Amino acid sequence: MRTCLLALALGLFSSHSWADWRGALPDAQLCGQGEFRKYGFDIYEAQLWGACALAPLDAAFALQLTYHRTISRRKIVESSLDEMKRLAVSPVSEATLEQWRSLLEQAFVDVKPGDSLTGVYMPGSGVRFFMGAQLTADIKDAEFARTFFRIWLDPDTQAPELRKNLLRTQP
Repeated sequence: MRTCLLALALGLFSSHSWADWRGALPDAQLCGQGEFRKYGFDIYEAQLWGACALAPLDAAFALQLTYHRTISRRKIVESSLDEMKRLAVSPVSEATLEQWRSLLEQAFVDVKPGDSLTGVYMPGSGVRFFMGAQLTADIKDAEFARTFFRIWLDPDTQAPELRKNLLRTQP
């Protein structure tokens, strides 16, 4: 009986450990990676996973951020909203910004060094957010998703060197 329970527990644990963003993109390759620094401080390492040969925002991909510093959910949400507003194709209403704030607050958590947040972009559909292997939000809003990922992939990003490194296709 004990052996059966142990086998069941190990089976549940191992299936849970694979239940992360990779399930949505099983054939994803590492397209590029780079460090984001602000005021000389390392903030996070970013990795872009996907088909690599396609233009950004035309195909599904995952953007994984592995943090080097402790950052509050509030700071992540506020920074994301500021950039989404700045990079939006057209002006964003206050009502939309408040809706986006609510979605981001659901998706994000406080992070500490070594924590990874991953967003999986699904063109025309939305985005799924993961903290490590745990799904934190499944957002069915294509405009939100496109605007969110512009933070890193738009030519007018605040981090052009990081964008260049993320979009560097592997040979």
